[in-house]
Amino acid sequence: MSSLQTADTGTEEKQGADLRKLVVIVLGYGRFIGMILAFSLLAALGVTLLTTPRYTTSTSVQIDNQTAQVLGKSSGMDASDTEIASAADTDRFLQTQMDIINSRAIAERVAQRLNLVGDVNFYKAVGKREDLAKTPKSKIFDDTIKALLDHKVANMPRNSRLATISFTATDPALAAKITNAWADEYIQANLQRRFDSSAYAREFVSNQLNEARAKLEQSERDLNSYARSAGLIKTHDESAQVAGVAGMVPNSVTTASLLQLNMLANTAEQQRIAAEQRWNAVSHGDLLNAPEVLGNTTISALLASRAQIDGDLQSERARHLDDFPTVIKLKAQQAALSKQIAGLATSIRNSVKQQYDAALDAENKLNAQVSLLKGSSLSEQDKMVRYNLLSRDADTNRLLYDNLLQRYKELTASAGISASNISIIDRAEVPIKPSAPNIVQYLAIGLVIGILLSAIAVTVRHQLDDAIHIPEDINGKLGIPLLGVIPSLPQEDLVEALKDPKSHVSEGYSSLRSSLLFSSQHGLPKSIAVTSSQPAEGKSTTALALAQSITRLGRSVVLVDVDLRRPSQHAMLNADNKLGLSTVLTQQAGLDDVIGHDPVTNLSYITSGPVPPSPSDLISSDRMVRLIRELEQRFDVVVLDCPPVMGFADAPQLANMVQGTVFVIQADRGRRGSLRSSMNRLRGVRANILGGVLTMFDPTKAANRYTDYYGYDYYRYSYYTDDK
Repeated sequence: MSSLQTADTGTEEKQGADLRKLVVIVLGYGRFIGMILAFSLLAALGVTLLTTPRYTTSTSVQIDNQTAQVLGKSSGMDASDTEIASAADTDRFLQTQMDIINSRAIAERVAQRLNLVGDVNFYKAVGKREDLAKTPKSKIFDDTIKALLDHKVANMPRNSRLATISFTATDPALAAKITNAWADEYIQANLQRRFDSSAYAREFVSNQLNEARAKLEQSERDLNSYARSAGLIKTHDESAQVAGVAGMVPNSVTTASLLQLNMLANTAEQQRIAAEQRWNAVSHGDLLNAPEVLGNTTISALLASRAQIDGDLQSERARHLDDFPTVIKLKAQQAALSKQIAGLATSIRNSVKQQYDAALDAENKLNAQVSLLKGSSLSEQDKMVRYNLLSRDADTNRLLYDNLLQRYKELTASAGISASNISIIDRAEVPIKPSAPNIVQYLAIGLVIGILLSAIAVTVRHQLDDAIHIPEDINGKLGIPLLGVIPSLPQEDLVEALKDPKSHVSEGYSSLRSSLLFSSQHGLPKSIAVTSSQPAEGKSTTALALAQSITRLGRSVVLVDVDLRRPSQHAMLNADNKLGLSTVLTQQAGLDDVIGHDPVTNLSYITSGPVPPSPSDLISSDRMVRLIRELEQRFDVVVLDCPPVMGFADAPQLANMVQGTVFVIQADRGRRGSLRSSMNRLRGVRANILGGVLTMFDPTKAANRYTDYYGYDYYRYSYYTDDK
């Protein structure tokens, strides 16, 4: 749980840091962003003032699925508009209507109705310039239709049947006129389409009706001729349908008799089967267990009496012998009841046998009569096959004729009805105020464009800007930790500030020293190279101040001026530079001969010595490596004042020889990419970069640049005055 909380906290801190960094960047370029926004707003205002006012008019049209109900059905509906039941069909229908509104056909009707082709006022209102004298008529017509479609907008919200038709032009009266004409022509086109479809349908149905009438007459003549020749008389007896005999119409006595006898034979067969089942039940097995016997009430009463006597007999035998009078009496009663029961059961069995024989005889007689009538019925059925075919043909023609006649009557009745499923809800009025240009909308668009341009410009400028303005830029732009921040002071005050351990500068270098104490696992590195990207960034001052600050901890420190091209430590230490590093590397002097000592700060130092003709050869030699190792053995810390990284190979080579490198960066100094190039060169030689030191940092300038975000000041001792 704690790990999750730690991860969440780290994520929130990272997001907060990114947000603060974004705020810092925006505030840092506030004036630049303000100029872009002001230019965008002024441009939007200028466009607004120079744009010709345009007026937009709208009319609302309600579109229903079906027309009003006339004569009990939807009138005037063609094949494409019959019935729209499902939601998907409704959506397709409404979308089709919107496509019709936006179609070129409606635009042509509007242009013809208002005589817009060749109308100069119309072209002026829609912002088109037409040379009517030189332009072909076909092109003028096409341009007119295109102008109408380009300046018209029709839409319908979801879950609504109310379509809005809008038109925009510089002439408000003409815009309203075109909008209303568009709605009217849409309704007229819909009615015209319905009328044309109805007229075509009437003509088509009339032709089909004549053909159906002729077919019906011919089929009925054929049916009557065949019935007369075959001697068949069609009746309307419904017994055949009730009997369920397929394909058989009772049109004769023979057929009717066969159907009736067949029904009686089926009934007799069912009765015979039931009687046979009862006879099988009483003729096989124990007669007394047969259902017919057990169901007889008399036998049931006798069986109950016998059961009671059996119980009494068992009780008497338990107490008396078989020759006891009561026992003998009960035995006689038991035998009489058994004989009576057997007689009744035999009578029931004989009765069941008689019923079975009667049912069997009736079934055989009926089947014989059915067989006699089958021959005559089959002969009539052969004749009925042809009759039924002719009858079905006549019925089909009669049904088709009736349907066509009914449809023709409906179309004739609704031919003059012009009901429409489209109605105008709100007609367009002449607008008073222009719809465009909208100054608020234009300014909002200008503001959005300005924000986008500002974001792009600030992003590009920030990416190209490698200057370090605030301490956080060291980690953000270079990817190295911040070791310390040194405030900016004039050169004449810097020397005095370094002598005072309580000054802002000394405090800054003390903070740098504290950071170096925790820069590695072993604490303060034995050898430290101090370098920068370019000259005059405070590198030499930082090396001297760092060495003096470490000396105050009671450690032995030696400061070596390795800048053999532009040495400066001998001037800052007021030391003689006749002997130094160059003389040791050229073996003109020993190490003990060039080590100097400052009794005030207890700092040991080695100046550069005379400037050699080839500094790179001396620094890259093995003697330089051995010299650094020997100094590491003699002193606790070795501080090297190295030359700048850019332009020379000295600094990368020295950074590879020591345990740690401190990179000095001057605040607010443009380098045109040299800073990142320097870091790449140091990383290329696998230098251990401990971190960066921001020198010449002005907190008041940062506060002005980044508002209150960096408006901090350094801690002041109580006896310091504001003036000092």
